[in-house]
Amino acid sequence: MAGGGAAAARAAPGARGGVRIIVAGDRGTGKSSLIVTAAADTFPINVPPLLPPTRLPDDLYPDRVPVTIIDTSSSMENRGRLAEELKRADAVVLTYACDQPATLDRLSTFWLPELRRLEVKVPVIVVGCKLDLRDDEHPLSLEQVMSPIMQQFREIETCIECSAFKQIQVPEVFYYAQKAVLHPTAPLFDQEAQTLKPRCVRALKRIFILCDHDRDGALSDAELNDFQVKCFNAPLQPSEIVGVKRVVQEKLPEGVNDRGLTLTGFLFLHALFIEKGRLETTWTVLRKFGYNNDIRLSDDQLPPPIKRAPDQSVELTSEALDFLRGIFLLFDIDGDGALNPAELEDLFSTAPESPWDGAPYKDAAEKTALGGLALDGFLSEWALMTLLDPVRSIENLIYCGYAGDPSSAIRITRRRRLDRKKQRSERNVFQCFVFGPKKAGKSALLNSFIGRPFADMASTSEERYAVNAVDLPGGTKKTLILREIPEDGVPKLLYTKDSLAACDIAVFVHDRSDESSWKRATDLLVKVASHGEANGSEVPCHIVAAKDDLDPFPTEIQDSTRVSQDMGIEAPIPVSNRLRDFNDVFLRIVSAAEHPHLSIPETEAGKSRKQYHRLVNRSLMFVSVGAAVAIVGLAAYRVYAARKNASS
Repeated sequence: MAGGGAAAARAAPGARGGVRIIVAGDRGTGKSSLIVTAAADTFPINVPPLLPPTRLPDDLYPDRVPVTIIDTSSSMENRGRLAEELKRADAVVLTYACDQPATLDRLSTFWLPELRRLEVKVPVIVVGCKLDLRDDEHPLSLEQVMSPIMQQFREIETCIECSAFKQIQVPEVFYYAQKAVLHPTAPLFDQEAQTLKPRCVRALKRIFILCDHDRDGALSDAELNDFQVKCFNAPLQPSEIVGVKRVVQEKLPEGVNDRGLTLTGFLFLHALFIEKGRLETTWTVLRKFGYNNDIRLSDDQLPPPIKRAPDQSVELTSEALDFLRGIFLLFDIDGDGALNPAELEDLFSTAPESPWDGAPYKDAAEKTALGGLALDGFLSEWALMTLLDPVRSIENLIYCGYAGDPSSAIRITRRRRLDRKKQRSERNVFQCFVFGPKKAGKSALLNSFIGRPFADMASTSEERYAVNAVDLPGGTKKTLILREIPEDGVPKLLYTKDSLAACDIAVFVHDRSDESSWKRATDLLVKVASHGEANGSEVPCHIVAAKDDLDPFPTEIQDSTRVSQDMGIEAPIPVSNRLRDFNDVFLRIVSAAEHPHLSIPETEAGKSRKQYHRLVNRSLMFVSVGAAVAIVGLAAYRVYAARKNASS
């Protein structure tokens, strides 16, 4: 494998409008002389205090990417302008004077901390100027000088010394700066450990699998040649293939087998390229397969942001679900019907990271006794990710090997407003908002939904999700997502008009042994119902009476009956997590979500508003009827008058 500099540069994010390099440093360190010498290939006699933007010749470097250099002033009055320029930089060249040790100290005491303060997260090239003026009586190597600073400031990509006066290593300064933008080291390689970074390994593993057409775990000579042509537009000669494999085999015997180059050997080659400074080779490969500088698929490899109304959701299509069932079986190596943590990690080993390691996905689905995911739990996690972040879901499908059109993997559901008119929802995934006061049993309800034993049920004050499949009569399944809303998070949730648009059904949980819990739950019910009535986003609602194993408060039955009848919803559903008695609550939640025109609570204000609208409509109807009668009467009079005139 070889070549690729110009190709990688054309695809690099920094190359689209050229590379913008900002030169900064203390006054008198040689900034302007460095820039002029690089551009004109001659040392200037007179240099103005501040140069205008300077563009280097496009053919100065092999990548042929335009380089614009911005000179800066370090004076206090120009500090604001300096900050603006630094924030627009693709790379920063920080200068110090080799004959002025104080300017070197200023790099670590001012300039590098200042870049961090301004959140300038671009490669930094440290340049020692005026090399010809350095006192060489007690010479220190550049490595000895810079090693402590580079240990402290990892953003430093390269250090170099130069002399504009004697034209020593001047072009190299901006070559390294350009290269740091087009082919950065930091995303690929851990300098301290001298190893490829995990995200780079995962991307290269995916590329290896895509190129291993016969899936035998090695790249044959033909597959290696196809890979070379795809990435570098040039085939490998048979002798070159032999040479590549020989290099790998000498250093790493397991890198080659009788079928060809193994994944271990493929990764070793890229580490070797990087160690030898040939980062452009690895970057060319990554960019040919659609990766950006963060080693994620670039935006042009993914569908654009999905446009939908607030009351529409996104689900996986049957095509995507069939693909996921297939890879579930493929990675269930032990055939136990579940993906254990190691198998799940292997499945996502070609993604930048496992997408379910953090909130809200971690612990959101039901696990087996050994901590694995059965098929329902696996598909439920995908359903949750697709609902919350559909583009991320598609991205991870592609990492896992989905080869179809990305747009064929998802579908946008019908608007809920239309579902209400049709009196039926066609959705396969429903989201239920779970409201209730503290210690009412919300967390226990979510935990029971994903099969956690009662002893593990600790309450939480944070928003969280639980997702699982619900078996319906007739053998069909729906996916239900429970979203727990903390009591103190309700005002923030209801602050926006469309806050209930994503909610298919709301559940209000109370501790039936605690009267204050009941009152706070019904207060939340009225608030949510009022918000829905005011904004046209009414949702079906159920009340859940938790802790049914405890004695109810004295007036619980009368109070719950009154509220249910007054608001026009079903009586509370009693459940006991301790006794594992759930009274089909999850099936009833899904059933209510399937019929979005039913179980919608009405507040007193809502009823009054409806009554007012009825009266207004009735008045308009009477006015319309009266007007019609008047018009008919006038027409009859005109007929009568016409006949009378005719007879006379």
